[in-house]
Amino acid sequence: MIRYAKPTIVDEALALLGEGAWRILAGGTDFYPAQGSKPFRDNVLDINGLAALRGIAETDDHFVIGARTTWTDIIRHPLPPAFDALKQAAREVGSVQIQNVASVAGNLCNASPAADGVPALLVLDAEVELRSAITTRYLPLQDFILGNRRTALQPGEMVTAIRVPKPAAGTSAFVKLGARRYLVISIAMVAARLVVDNRIVVEAAVTAGSCSVVAKRLAGVEAALRGRPAGQALADAVLAAPMAELSPIADVRGSAEYRFDAVREIVARAVLKACGLMNDPEVVAA
Repeated sequence: MIRYAKPTIVDEALALLGEGAWRILAGGTDFYPAQGSKPFRDNVLDINGLAALRGIAETDDHFVIGARTTWTDIIRHPLPPAFDALKQAAREVGSVQIQNVASVAGNLCNASPAADGVPALLVLDAEVELRSAITTRYLPLQDFILGNRRTALQPGEMVTAIRVPKPAAGTSAFVKLGARRYLVISIAMVAARLVVDNRIVVEAAVTAGSCSVVAKRLAGVEAALRGRPAGQALADAVLAAPMAELSPIADVRGSAEYRFDAVREIVARAVLKACGLMNDPEVVAA
């Protein structure tokens, strides 16, 4: 018989996970569409009763985003400018109704190459908190998402939080390319975070999504930006920088060649926007 459980205490949920296989239901915005018309075959662990996993807190070393925190929660919470890319991405996760219930952790656990939240969290050097009934471990986000719909979650584990190390310095921006302005799956998307000191870029973090099986930090672009004056010439540095990490595919939304050309342009836009030199909308229609 299929089991359904809705615990209200995290330890209770972890104990249930230790008993056997469950499908975890959080916001449900992807859970139900993915199910389609097929009957449920798996035990369902509904974590929407776990109030302790919702909200954003601060410790001495981290900003801690609970696994059930919604995208609307992200938008409304006062956070440093380094989180601007995450807030901008949050506004592009489906409709407002989706943002009100979809969870940040669910976006990561779906492990879609087009998950809007991943690039902005990668430029923040985010890590994932994984708990079981026995232990707690932490993984860098780049090590948690292994591929399309594949994560490093082990049996008995669940994501309980996303942690961003302090001070989370600099300013950031998110730019998404879609077939239309609203309610669209990304053709390509970019998050950029820059730390500028005395008008010189001293730190750069740039990530592209939907252009490889998992979102990737662009080391060549980051290196090309560091040490340069924070001005319009940063766009030229981006356009000339290597992007060897990317391996875009061709699908109904765009060809591989189009993605590769387009991502250079939106990387440049994201970098300039992070510097306050461009005010284009977060989403660019193809």
